[in-house]
Amino acid sequence: MSDDRLIVALDVPNALAGLNLAGEIGDAVSFYKIGLGMLTGGGLALANELKQDHGKRIFLDMKLFDIGATVEAAVRGLAQFDLDFLTVHGDPHVVRAAKEGAAGSNMKILAVTILTSLDRKDLDDGLIIPGDVADLVETRAARALEAGADGVIASPQESARIRALSEAEGKLIVTPGVRPVGADLGDQKRVTTPRQAIDNGSDHIVVGRPIWKAADPRKAAQEIVNSLSS
Repeated sequence: MSDDRLIVALDVPNALAGLNLAGEIGDAVSFYKIGLGMLTGGGLALANELKQDHGKRIFLDMKLFDIGATVEAAVRGLAQFDLDFLTVHGDPHVVRAAKEGAAGSNMKILAVTILTSLDRKDLDDGLIIPGDVADLVETRAARALEAGADGVIASPQESARIRALSEAEGKLIVTPGVRPVGADLGDQKRVTTPRQAIDNGSDHIVVGRPIWKAADPRKAAQEIVNSLSS
Protein backbone atom coordinates (compact mmCIF):
# COMPACT_ATOMS: atom_id res chain seq x y z
CA MET A 1 0.00 0.00 0.00
CA SER A 2 1.37 3.45 -0.95
CA ASP A 3 1.59 6.59 1.16
CA ASP A 4 1.94 9.85 -0.75
CA ARG A 5 4.04 11.33 2.02
CA LEU A 6 6.85 9.39 0.32
CA ILE A 7 8.03 10.93 -2.97
CA VAL A 8 10.53 8.82 -4.89
CA ALA A 9 13.14 10.73 -6.87
CA LEU A 10 13.56 9.22 -10.33
CA ASP A 11 17.20 10.29 -10.60
CA VAL A 12 17.94 7.84 -13.41
CA PRO A 13 19.44 8.57 -16.84
CA ASN A 14 16.34 8.77 -19.02
CA ALA A 15 12.58 8.40 -19.27
CA LEU A 16 12.72 4.72 -20.21
CA ALA A 17 14.76 3.89 -17.10
CA GLY A 18 12.35 5.98 -15.03
CA LEU A 19 9.30 4.22 -16.46
CA ASN A 20 10.88 0.82 -15.85
CA LEU A 21 11.70 1.74 -12.26
CA ALA A 22 8.18 3.01 -11.61
CA GLY A 23 6.84 -0.24 -13.07
CA GLU A 24 9.10 -2.28 -10.79
CA ILE A 25 7.97 -0.33 -7.72
CA GLY A 26 4.33 -0.60 -8.77
CA ASP A 27 1.61 0.39 -6.32
CA ALA A 28 4.05 0.77 -3.42
CA VAL A 29 4.58 4.41 -4.50
CA SER A 30 2.07 6.97 -5.76
CA PHE A 31 4.26 10.10 -5.97
CA TYR A 32 7.41 10.67 -8.04
CA LYS A 33 9.93 13.48 -8.40
CA ILE A 34 11.47 14.25 -11.77
CA GLY A 35 14.45 16.59 -11.65
CA LEU A 36 16.60 18.74 -13.88
CA GLY A 37 19.00 15.89 -14.64
CA MET A 38 16.20 14.01 -16.40
CA LEU A 39 15.04 16.99 -18.47
CA THR A 40 17.08 16.19 -21.58
CA GLY A 41 16.32 12.48 -21.17
CA GLY A 42 12.58 12.85 -21.72
CA GLY A 43 11.62 14.03 -18.25
CA LEU A 44 8.53 15.97 -19.27
CA ALA A 45 7.25 13.08 -21.38
CA LEU A 46 7.81 10.75 -18.43
CA ALA A 47 5.98 13.13 -16.10
CA ASN A 48 3.01 13.25 -18.45
CA GLU A 49 2.91 9.46 -18.92
CA LEU A 50 3.13 8.69 -15.20
CA LYS A 51 0.44 11.28 -14.48
CA GLN A 52 -2.01 10.61 -17.27
CA ASP A 53 -1.58 6.88 -17.91
CA HIS A 54 -0.60 5.58 -14.47
CA GLY A 55 -2.38 7.95 -12.12
CA LYS A 56 0.77 9.01 -10.25
CA ARG A 57 1.32 12.37 -8.61
CA ILE A 58 4.28 14.31 -10.02
CA PHE A 59 6.76 16.71 -8.45
CA LEU A 60 8.79 18.53 -11.11
CA ASP A 61 11.99 19.71 -9.45
CA MET A 62 13.34 22.43 -11.75
CA LYS A 63 14.48 24.99 -9.14
CA LEU A 64 13.71 27.81 -11.56
CA PHE A 65 15.56 31.10 -11.18
CA ASP A 66 15.50 34.03 -13.61
CA ILE A 67 13.93 37.43 -14.11
CA GLY A 68 10.26 37.54 -13.22
CA ALA A 69 8.88 37.58 -16.77
CA THR A 70 10.91 34.52 -17.76
CA VAL A 71 9.92 32.56 -14.66
CA GLU A 72 6.26 33.42 -15.17
CA ALA A 73 6.36 32.26 -18.80
CA ALA A 74 8.17 29.03 -17.94
CA VAL A 75 5.73 28.17 -15.16
CA ARG A 76 2.73 28.96 -17.35
CA GLY A 77 4.06 26.50 -19.91
CA LEU A 78 4.66 23.79 -17.32
CA ALA A 79 1.24 24.28 -15.74
CA GLN A 80 -0.41 22.81 -18.84
CA PHE A 81 0.97 19.37 -17.90
CA ASP A 82 -1.32 19.14 -14.83
CA LEU A 83 1.60 18.46 -12.47
CA ASP A 84 1.31 18.58 -8.69
CA PHE A 85 4.44 20.36 -7.41
CA LEU A 86 7.05 22.61 -9.04
CA THR A 87 10.14 24.07 -7.39
CA VAL A 88 11.55 27.56 -7.83
CA HIS A 89 14.24 29.36 -5.88
CA GLY A 90 12.86 31.08 -2.81
CA ASP A 91 13.71 34.67 -3.76
CA PRO A 92 10.47 36.64 -3.38
CA HIS A 93 10.45 38.02 -6.93
CA VAL A 94 10.82 34.49 -8.32
CA VAL A 95 8.03 33.13 -6.11
CA ARG A 96 5.64 35.93 -7.07
CA ALA A 97 6.32 35.39 -10.78
CA ALA A 98 5.87 31.63 -10.46
CA LYS A 99 2.52 32.07 -8.73
CA GLU A 100 1.37 34.31 -11.58
CA GLY A 101 2.42 31.67 -14.07
CA ALA A 102 0.61 28.91 -12.16
CA ALA A 103 -2.63 30.89 -11.83
CA GLY A 104 -5.67 28.86 -12.84
CA SER A 105 -3.93 25.51 -12.32
CA ASN A 106 -3.67 23.18 -9.33
CA MET A 107 0.13 23.08 -9.44
CA LYS A 108 1.73 24.00 -6.12
CA ILE A 109 4.76 26.29 -6.13
CA LEU A 110 7.43 25.17 -3.67
CA ALA A 111 10.31 27.47 -2.77
CA VAL A 112 13.86 26.22 -2.32
CA THR A 113 15.49 27.73 0.76
CA ILE A 114 19.07 26.41 0.93
CA LEU A 115 19.98 23.18 -0.86
CA THR A 116 20.36 20.23 1.51
CA SER A 117 23.75 19.41 -0.05
CA LEU A 118 25.18 22.71 1.24
CA ASP A 119 26.78 23.53 4.58
CA ARG A 120 28.20 26.74 6.01
CA LYS A 121 31.51 26.40 4.15
CA ASP A 122 29.65 26.08 0.86
CA LEU A 123 27.67 29.23 1.66
CA ASP A 124 30.88 31.08 2.52
CA ASP A 125 32.38 30.01 -0.81
CA GLY A 126 29.28 31.39 -2.54
CA LEU A 127 29.50 34.74 -0.70
CA ILE A 128 26.22 34.14 1.15
CA ILE A 129 25.78 36.36 4.22
CA PRO A 130 27.18 35.04 7.52
CA GLY A 131 24.93 33.19 9.93
CA ASP A 132 23.80 29.79 11.06
CA VAL A 133 22.42 27.71 8.16
CA ALA A 134 19.20 26.90 10.02
CA ASP A 135 18.62 30.59 10.78
CA LEU A 136 19.08 31.49 7.11
CA VAL A 137 16.74 28.70 6.01
CA GLU A 138 14.08 29.90 8.43
CA THR A 139 14.35 33.49 7.19
CA ARG A 140 14.26 32.51 3.52
CA ALA A 141 11.29 30.24 4.14
CA ALA A 142 9.33 33.01 5.86
CA ARG A 143 10.01 35.45 3.03
CA ALA A 144 9.08 32.92 0.33
CA LEU A 145 5.83 32.05 2.09
CA GLU A 146 5.02 35.74 2.51
CA ALA A 147 5.54 36.11 -1.25
CA GLY A 148 2.87 33.46 -1.87
CA ALA A 149 4.68 30.11 -2.07
CA ASP A 150 2.45 27.12 -1.42
CA GLY A 151 5.24 25.52 0.54
CA VAL A 152 8.98 25.19 0.89
CA ILE A 153 11.75 22.68 0.36
CA ALA A 154 13.89 22.34 3.47
CA SER A 155 16.09 19.81 5.16
CA PRO A 156 14.54 17.68 7.91
CA GLN A 157 16.78 19.42 10.43
CA GLU A 158 14.94 22.70 9.79
CA SER A 159 11.38 21.38 9.36
CA ALA A 160 10.31 21.95 12.96
CA ARG A 161 11.49 25.57 12.92
CA ILE A 162 9.69 26.28 9.68
CA ARG A 163 6.50 24.55 10.84
CA ALA A 164 6.48 26.85 13.86
CA LEU A 165 6.43 29.99 11.68
CA SER A 166 3.12 31.83 11.51
CA GLU A 167 3.69 32.13 7.74
CA ALA A 168 3.78 28.32 7.46
CA GLU A 169 0.22 27.74 8.61
CA GLY A 170 -1.55 25.67 5.97
CA LYS A 171 1.61 25.45 3.85
CA LEU A 172 3.60 22.42 2.69
CA ILE A 173 7.06 21.37 3.81
CA VAL A 174 8.77 18.94 1.46
CA THR A 175 12.00 17.39 2.64
CA PRO A 176 14.87 15.94 0.65
CA GLY A 177 18.04 14.83 2.40
CA VAL A 178 16.20 11.89 3.98
CA ARG A 179 17.99 8.59 4.47
CA PRO A 180 16.76 5.37 6.08
CA VAL A 181 18.85 4.14 9.03
CA GLY A 182 22.15 2.75 7.75
CA ALA A 183 21.89 4.23 4.24
CA ASP A 184 24.79 5.97 2.50
CA LEU A 185 24.49 9.76 2.85
CA GLY A 186 25.80 10.38 -0.69
CA ASP A 187 26.07 14.14 -1.35
CA GLN A 188 23.61 15.11 1.38
CA LYS A 189 24.94 16.88 4.47
CA ARG A 190 21.83 17.81 6.50
CA VAL A 191 19.89 14.58 6.94
CA THR A 192 17.53 12.62 9.19
CA THR A 193 15.51 9.41 8.88
CA PRO A 194 12.09 9.40 7.16
CA ARG A 195 10.15 9.07 10.42
CA GLN A 196 12.12 11.87 12.08
CA ALA A 197 11.42 14.19 9.16
CA ILE A 198 7.67 13.62 9.44
CA ASP A 199 7.81 14.05 13.22
CA ASN A 200 9.66 17.34 12.67
CA GLY A 201 6.76 18.73 10.63
CA SER A 202 7.44 17.69 7.04
CA ASP A 203 4.41 16.82 4.90
CA HIS A 204 6.39 14.86 2.32
CA ILE A 205 9.83 13.30 2.18
CA VAL A 206 11.89 12.75 -0.97
CA VAL A 207 14.02 9.61 -1.23
CA GLY A 208 16.07 8.62 -4.27
CA ARG A 209 19.19 6.49 -4.16
CA PRO A 210 18.24 4.30 -1.18
CA ILE A 211 15.31 3.11 -3.31
CA TRP A 212 16.49 3.06 -6.92
CA LYS A 213 19.91 1.62 -6.03
CA ALA A 214 18.40 -1.11 -3.86
CA ALA A 215 18.45 -4.71 -5.03
CA ASP A 216 14.66 -4.67 -4.60
CA PRO A 217 13.35 -1.09 -5.09
CA ARG A 218 9.75 -2.04 -4.32
CA LYS A 219 10.75 -3.61 -1.01
CA ALA A 220 12.95 -0.61 -0.12
CA ALA A 221 10.06 1.78 -0.82
CA GLN A 222 7.60 -0.32 1.16
CA GLU A 223 9.93 -0.42 4.15
CA ILE A 224 10.05 3.39 4.17
CA VAL A 225 6.26 3.59 3.88
CA ASN A 226 5.97 1.19 6.81
CA SER A 227 8.36 3.30 8.87
CA LEU A 228 6.18 6.38 8.35
CA SER A 229 3.23 4.62 9.95
CA SER A 230 5.12 2.94 12.78
